[in-house]
Amino acid sequence: MAQTPSIPKGTRDYSPEVMVKRNYIFDTIKSVFKLYGYLPLETPAMENLSTLMGKYGEEGDKLLFKILNSGDFLASVTNSEVEERNIPRLTNKICEKGLRYDLTVPFARFVVQHQNEISFPFKRYQIQPVWRADRPQKGRYREFYQCDVDVVGSDSLLNEVELVQIVDEVYKRLKINVRLLINNRKVLAGIAETIGHPDKLVDITVAIDKMDKIGAENVNAELREKGVSEEAIEKLQPILRLEGSNEEKLTRLQEILKDSETGLKGVAELSTVFRYLNQLDIQTEIKLDLTLARGLSYYTGAIFEVKAKDVEIGSITGGGRYDDLTGIFGMKNMSGVGISFGADRIFDVMNQLDIFPKDSTATTRVLFVNFGEKEEAFCLPVLKTLRNAGINSEIYPEAAKMKKQMTYADKKSIPYVALVGENEINNNVVTLKNMLTGEQESVAISSLVDKLKSEN
Repeated sequence: MAQTPSIPKGTRDYSPEVMVKRNYIFDTIKSVFKLYGYLPLETPAMENLSTLMGKYGEEGDKLLFKILNSGDFLASVTNSEVEERNIPRLTNKICEKGLRYDLTVPFARFVVQHQNEISFPFKRYQIQPVWRADRPQKGRYREFYQCDVDVVGSDSLLNEVELVQIVDEVYKRLKINVRLLINNRKVLAGIAETIGHPDKLVDITVAIDKMDKIGAENVNAELREKGVSEEAIEKLQPILRLEGSNEEKLTRLQEILKDSETGLKGVAELSTVFRYLNQLDIQTEIKLDLTLARGLSYYTGAIFEVKAKDVEIGSITGGGRYDDLTGIFGMKNMSGVGISFGADRIFDVMNQLDIFPKDSTATTRVLFVNFGEKEEAFCLPVLKTLRNAGINSEIYPEAAKMKKQMTYADKKSIPYVALVGENEINNNVVTLKNMLTGEQESVAISSLVDKLKSEN
């Protein structure tokens, strides 16, 4: 007996019904990106491991999918090396490429590789899948799409303000109620200095970034494991629990970080961003969250995270400022900032809340019922006219029983069915049935386009 086929855990098939909804999300996001002057870019699914490794922190590097070299990938490996089972060293010998972990590092690689061909500031958007060797769970997949928007070659905080506007506009159009969390890595660096552990910045940020998932006690336990002193952990607690408005938190932070030049610079950057945003009609709730750290090590300034208010699913958008990401490829002093929309999680949120527009699932506007060869000959030119007018339409391919054809239309959520028999042919009309109301009316062929467009 043949084995039932399956797909790897953490991946999904997308049926036509699902793809229509996904495309609605992609098209909405893309339209907002273009509104702000961003241009499309695509990069390969695989990158050289030398491009990817060391860019995501120790934990991120562990989640890279590595690709075995073609041919005899063990040719350069000795038996003793295999027996030694030093996996990192072995992997480096048998794998030269890996699937991209995100779209930001490939983007940085592209900018450096093509720096003489592009104009700065360079604004691009990119909508492609990424892969992470993570443990699959609700809202977390091994293959998922990211919708990234970045600008490099500019230090201006107007870019951060613009990204917040993009977040606001995208979720307003998608009708998702969200909260935008914002912080600054310079503030986090200042906090690390203030509690006496500037050398532990990475350990501190990786730990506190898990606050929502594992709670304060487990975060503190992780900090102890990383060598952060008990005194420092005690100093950290009231800072992370600061309450009040964004402005009140910033005022308090200025006092706490008064001896940290880096920390005060982060506070100043946040103050500037909030000052601009207060002049704009931003509908999204924006909250300064000092536990927001985003573990990726390349962030250097503002960091963002967006969460849906009505569904528990984790972050659905995130990003931040990176001052020297291209520096790892030899191109210094190229600052950038960007955010990434998680299309898969956005889809799950919209599905759970049932907020997809009802007409977003209907790809065919009208189905012509097939009664036989004579009727087919009459319908084909009419179909061509409708399609020329931009109306999605189809004819059932066989003269099957009426019930079968109507069931087909119903399952595909086709709103209209056109019935053409001998009487309709003689009078050059179609009988148009509204599948929602069940009403039928006779429509002249010459008026059919206008009728269907007016009902849209």
